Amino acid sequence: MKHILLLITLLIGSISFAHAQEDEPDPVKREQKIKALYVAYVTQQLNLNETEAQKFWPLHSQFDGEIRSVDHNLPELERQQRILNIKKSYQDRFAKILGSAGRTDNFYRVDAEFRKKMVDKLRQLRQQNNRNQRPNRRN
Repeated sequence: MKHILLLITLLIGSISFAHAQEDEPDPVKREQKIKALYVAYVTQQLNLNETEAQKFWPLHSQFDGEIRSVDHNLPELERQQRILNIKKSYQDRFAKILGSAGRTDNFYRVDAEFRKKMVDKLRQLRQQNNRNQRPNRRN
């Protein structure tokens, strides 16, 4: 568990450092780092054992693909309803792997929590970069 937390800390630090160092960061590298952070975070938060992880992540990839395929141009309520329908359709499949509906519910919470943390972190980095790029005006 300490190794996972260390990995998460190092990856967040490397994302922050890379973002601060590059004018145009490589989106593929950034996405890979975020995905690695996500996998480590979810694995740790759900306390997945090796067997569960081997079954969970391929199913999660299918789930994520369906979520990403929802048209962003739909009216917001319709888009949210489609995402909810996808989550409901995966509920039983995740529960079979995780052992209970409660752990599946916990996955959905952890997923939302991670996404919120990443949005907050990126917002913070952008604000920091904006402050660093402004000329210092002193009279």
